[in-house]
Amino acid sequence: MTRPARVLAAALAVAACGGEAPSDDPASAPPEPAAMSMEVRGPDARLFTVEGLSGPEAVKYDPVDDVYLVSNFGDDDDPEANDGFLTRVSAADGAVETLHWAVGDDDRPLQEPRGMALDGDTLWVADARGLHAFDRATGTQLRFVDLTALEPGFLNDVAVGPGGVYVTDTGTSRLIRLTDTGGEVVAEGEALGPPNGVTFDAGSGAFVLVPWEGGGDSIRAWDPVSRTLSIAGRTPGGRFDGVEVVDGALVVASQADSALHLVRRGTGAPFQKVPGRPADIAVDTRRRRIAVPYIALDRVDVFPGPGGP
Repeated sequence: MTRPARVLAAALAVAACGGEAPSDDPASAPPEPAAMSMEVRGPDARLFTVEGLSGPEAVKYDPVDDVYLVSNFGDDDDPEANDGFLTRVSAADGAVETLHWAVGDDDRPLQEPRGMALDGDTLWVADARGLHAFDRATGTQLRFVDLTALEPGFLNDVAVGPGGVYVTDTGTSRLIRLTDTGGEVVAEGEALGPPNGVTFDAGSGAFVLVPWEGGGDSIRAWDPVSRTLSIAGRTPGGRFDGVEVVDGALVVASQADSALHLVRRGTGAPFQKVPGRPADIAVDTRRRRIAVPYIALDRVDVFPGPGGP
């Protein structure tokens, strides 16, 4: 199957808002999929490194301009320092085209930018208090959606799918959808993970969420039509960050074992060890490469995708 969000046909659907977590009773749980193993490449498989960054938390590949866009926390740990920025990098060779490509504006500067998603010509970026919208070609800030009324804990990753733009709140274990007036909580509770990375899987019509600390090894799928949650698959490791769909499978970044995992037909295993704790990854769809940021190392490494260059 090429629909990772529905690979466990017997997964228990739950009400997404205030619902129960999938049961731990072996009699009611879906059967465990067979273990998957594959060759695990070492960090020396990297193709090139992007250096000179400052706390890079996420990467997004823009196929139109063939560039990586990198969100940087900045040098100061205080969000009120307002020193976050986005960097524009050539996807072909990792050359930095513009270090401070986007910084927001005087009224709403970037503070600690995180996950990103492209919606047509708009780049959405999660930040400490809400989401920024930038022109994907120029980096000009178009608008800012303030989510402070929802009292967010840690807004983290962004995805676009049915219903618009969604952002995970890892700090409060919620999934939030942007609205004309701000945002609405569409799913919440321990069953979500708490969610860190999120992506939309067009093959299944569901959002795939990977859990942060305490969320175990289960990858979640949230259906925006029925607003139900299910188990999409499992992989060893933990403290998951970025997640992307690649050839109908999932690539997941695990900070527990500093590795990238491939999850296919509900079962996952590491395929690429990395030299640091991987954050929010990106897929270069033109060359089938994976860009891996490390906040603590101030750099991004680019590796071949699963199964080759």
